[in-house]
Amino acid sequence: MSPRKSWHDRLASYPHLPNIKEIPTAMRARHGEGTIATPSPQEVEAAMRSIPEGRLATVMGIGEDIAARHGATIGCTVTTAIFAHMVAHAAEEAALPKSKTPYWRTLKIGGELNAKYPGGIEAQMSKLEAEGHTVVQRGKRYFVEDFAKKLTGTH
Repeated sequence: MSPRKSWHDRLASYPHLPNIKEIPTAMRARHGEGTIATPSPQEVEAAMRSIPEGRLATVMGIGEDIAARHGATIGCTVTTAIFAHMVAHAAEEAALPKSKTPYWRTLKIGGELNAKYPGGIEAQMSKLEAEGHTVVQRGKRYFVEDFAKKLTGTH
């Protein structure tokens, strides 16, 4: 059995991205006509790296920013979320504190914490609280309180 690819190698294995295509027929009822931007992992990582301490972003916001940069109608948030997950794991794998991407500042829609990030909810909550954010539990899910006031740009 071959060894597993590192997270860094996985991020590098999408040379065909970014790309812009027409919004697929199945998505048009929800999103209308236009184009969809599918980001590269490097674009998602750069967006996540640019979030300063004390500020936050959402996967949806990052997707929207990437779409705007490419002149597309919408961004592919599914691909953006997948790459955010991969970036988070690559950052932990690298374990270089100075150059580490602050992935914990990227939230799911509605300001929800991401259980799929390294260390799960507890680790992300700890990093966010260390930066002054308040995390609240709603049912079984966790959210940053007043996250919308702390978003960078349009994120």
